[in-house]
Amino acid sequence: MLAFKKMLLALCCCGLLLFYSCGTSKKATVVADPKMATDQPQVGREFRAAWVATVANINWPSKPGLSSMDQQKEAVFLLDFLKKNNFNAVIFQVRPQADALYKSSLEPWSAFLSGKQGQAPNPYYDPLQFWIDAAHERGLELHVWLNPYRAHHTSGKTISEQSIVKKRPDLVVKLKDGQYWMDPSNKGTQDHAAAVVKDIVKRYDIDGVHFDDYFYPYDSYNGGADFPDEASWAVYQKSGGKLSRGDWRRQGVNQFIERVYKEIKAEKKYVKFGLSPFGIWKPGYPASIEGMDQYNKLYADAKLWLNKGWIDYFTPQLYWGINTIKQSFPVLLGWWASENTMNRHLWPGMNVGLGGDDKNVDEIVNQIMITRGMLPNSTGSVHWSIGGLTKHEKLIRGIAEGPYKKQALVPASPWLDDKAPAAPDVKTELQQGQVKVSWNHADLADVFKWVVYYQYGNTWNYAVLNQKDRFLVKSASEAGQKLNKVMVTAVDRTGNESIKRIFFP
Repeated sequence: MLAFKKMLLALCCCGLLLFYSCGTSKKATVVADPKMATDQPQVGREFRAAWVATVANINWPSKPGLSSMDQQKEAVFLLDFLKKNNFNAVIFQVRPQADALYKSSLEPWSAFLSGKQGQAPNPYYDPLQFWIDAAHERGLELHVWLNPYRAHHTSGKTISEQSIVKKRPDLVVKLKDGQYWMDPSNKGTQDHAAAVVKDIVKRYDIDGVHFDDYFYPYDSYNGGADFPDEASWAVYQKSGGKLSRGDWRRQGVNQFIERVYKEIKAEKKYVKFGLSPFGIWKPGYPASIEGMDQYNKLYADAKLWLNKGWIDYFTPQLYWGINTIKQSFPVLLGWWASENTMNRHLWPGMNVGLGGDDKNVDEIVNQIMITRGMLPNSTGSVHWSIGGLTKHEKLIRGIAEGPYKKQALVPASPWLDDKAPAAPDVKTELQQGQVKVSWNHADLADVFKWVVYYQYGNTWNYAVLNQKDRFLVKSASEAGQKLNKVMVTAVDRTGNESIKRIFFP
C-alpha cells in the first residue's frame, strides 16, 4: 500500500511538471522538466581558431591599397571558410606596428590597409567593426591580436609623422635589421600599450585580446647584439634598482601582463585574455627539450603568467612535430599542462603552413587528437595561420572531415562567470512532414548562441546557431527514424549553457 501511494504521488508530480503549448499546426508540444531527461546529450566543446596576420599583408588584406569593397570581400571569404569548416574563433591582427586597423585616436591607420600610414580606408569603413560583425554573424568569436611593443616593421616602409617612432622617440629604439621597438621597461611604453588595449575593449564588441611571442625582440633582429636599452637601464640603476638586467627586463613585462589582464576585466569581465608565447620556456624543461630560451632571450617568463592565472587561455607555439625528439609536441604540451596550476585554458598553437601532403595532414590531425586526449576538460587548438589552411585543400579536408566534422562551442570559462542563462521559451509545430522548432528568450542580452538538440530514433545530434536565429526546421522522420525529442538551450558569452528541457514534437 505504501509503495502504491509513492507511485501515485510521483505520477501526480510528473503531471504538474507537464504543460501544453499549441502551434499553428494544432500539434501539441509536451514539455518535460529537465529532471525527467535521463538521456541528455552534450554539445561538443573545443576552441578552434586560426590566426589572421595583417603585418606585411601575410593573410589580409592580400596587398595594400585594395578598395574597401575588395578588402571586405577578402574578409568575408576567410570568415566563410572558417564557418564552413566548423571553426568557432578567429584571431585577427589589429595592431601590427603601433598602428591601427580600426578607428583610433591613439595610433595612426595602418599602412597595410592603404599603403600609407595614417590614411583611412576609402570609401570609409572601420575594418575591425566589419570583422566583428561578420564573424559574429557566422558564429565565430573575434579576438583582437596586438603586438604590444613593435613600433615599426620593415615591411611598413615609410615612417610617417604620425608614427610613434616620430611622436614618442623617448619610447623607441632602432634595431639593426631596420625595425623599431618600444622599450618594454619604460613606463611610458606600458602606459601607452595598455591604453590601446583598454580603448579597444571599451569601444568594440570583441570576445578576446591576444598577444603573441613578440616581447623583447629575437636577438637576430638586432644582429645578435643585446637590446639597446642603455638609457632606461641607467635610470633604473641610478634610482637604486638592485635587480639584474635580465630580472629587471622580465619584471617590466610581468607587470605589464598583469596590468593588462586586470584592466580588461575591469572593463568587460567576459573578454578573454590570451597569450601565445614561444613554445619552449627554457631548454631542459622538461629534460629532453632543447632550443631557444625565451626566458633569457625574449625576457618572457611565460611560465609565471600561466602559474599566476594572468591569462584566460594560453597558446604556446608548439610548431614542432610529434616525433621531433628535442622539441616534441606532446612532451612540451604535457609540461605546460603540468604548469597550469590555475586551470586556465591550454590551447596550443599548431603550424599548418608546412604543406598539404599526407604526412602533414596526419601530423596536424594527430596533434589535435593528442590535445584532446591530454586535455579532455578544455580542448582547443589555434592554427598558424589561416593561409596554410586555405592553401592546402587536402589539409583542411582532413581536419574538417576528421576532428572538426561536427560543430563545437568554445569551452566555458567558469573563473570569469559560472552562472548559466535562463532557458529559452520553446515551441514545436508539425506541418507537412516537417517540425519547426522555434524559441525566444526573456533576456537576449544574456545570450550569445543557441544549441538545438534533436533525436531521431535513439540517436541525438545538435546544431549550434547564432543569437539572431529563432527557429530550425527538421524533417519529421529521417532515414526511417522518427524525430522523437528536441531541446533548445541558451549559451552566454563565457560558454555557460542553460538547463535542458525535452520537448516532444
